[in-house]
Amino acid sequence: MKALLYKEFKLALHPICYLFMFVFPLMILIPQYPLAVGFIYILSAYPILFLGANKGQQSNDLLFSTLLPVRKKDIVLARIIIVLLMQAIFIGMQCALFPLAKFINANIDAPAEEFPGLSLDGFVSIVAIAILGYAIADLIYFSIYYKRGKSIVMSTLLTILGFLVYLSIFTIVLVYTPYVEGGNAYYKFMCESGLGVQFALLGGALLISAILHFLVYKISSKELEQVDF
Repeated sequence: MKALLYKEFKLALHPICYLFMFVFPLMILIPQYPLAVGFIYILSAYPILFLGANKGQQSNDLLFSTLLPVRKKDIVLARIIIVLLMQAIFIGMQCALFPLAKFINANIDAPAEEFPGLSLDGFVSIVAIAILGYAIADLIYFSIYYKRGKSIVMSTLLTILGFLVYLSIFTIVLVYTPYVEGGNAYYKFMCESGLGVQFALLGGALLISAILHFLVYKISSKELEQVDF
């Protein structure tokens, strides 16, 4: 596994992927930036990673990996670990930058209620939503890609579409539902619940994410075993 991870870093993880991990999180500093939408950028790095690109040229990474003296399920596991690491770095960067983003937004002339979740409590909830969304996106991407070992375009399109639909439920549908007594219940939950509730939601999202990624590993490993190159 150590050798496979080394191969992932040296051959599969193109330098552009680092751009997605370390530069795109800076967009959170844009005033009134829709926080939840920003999490989609790391998914855009998947095609680059799964192409096994090296200096911009496709290198048949999956075929090369299957020719190595390693188990196919370890190939899948190594890629899952890399993807999870990319997601963790992206989320970590946004968490580190959020206090500054909050300060910037607090010093502009705009009604705070127009941007639900623009607070520490709301941000914790958004991170939980994003983590669960990433798990769903990975389930879509890995299961499609490893079915044939080359469905990168279809995997990417369906993954991003699925993630957008998932996010729209939390950032559009629930936010702009008709107001009830005292205001929008979802908005109140996002912005007024205590940190204990928000971190409980985050813990639940991490648990569900772990379960879903285990399913990703099992399904993708089974699919790759049946691929005939």
